[in-house]
Amino acid sequence: MLYKAYYTSPLGTITLLSNADYLLGLWFNDQKHYAANYDLTTATSLINVPIKKTEDWLTQYFAGEVLSPAILPLKPEVTVFRNKVLNILKNVPYGETITYGEIASKLEKPGSARAVGGAVGHNPIAIVIPCHRVLGSNHTLTGYAGGIDRKVALLSLEKLHKN
Repeated sequence: MLYKAYYTSPLGTITLLSNADYLLGLWFNDQKHYAANYDLTTATSLINVPIKKTEDWLTQYFAGEVLSPAILPLKPEVTVFRNKVLNILKNVPYGETITYGEIASKLEKPGSARAVGGAVGHNPIAIVIPCHRVLGSNHTLTGYAGGIDRKVALLSLEKLHKN
């Protein structure tokens, strides 16, 4: 069974999706790839344990607290390759950034920056798995499924509270 809830963030409404044990998705309501592969009409509106923990995490995050994704029960339903990319993203420290090429190098697939970009762009658990911390090859801001304005806001928040 799937459960959904809506969280009001300073950057817009966020949809949270979980099963009984894990957070499966977190999307800004108007972002690209919103709830991809899920039919939210079949999800029950309920704040269960994974959703409540995520809401608390988001509240602390937007208040400037440095938090790890590891404290949440996450289970992104993605391919093996995309999961490897998301695992690298989980380890990018708060307030720091990484490029698509650097992720490809960490995967020992230096020519796969485009595939990495696809994985990052389809991250089903935004903010918590920090795809907003990924920059272009010359450290420029590039696309973000939630919108470039939100990416700038998230990076600015983290820069402000990094130390």
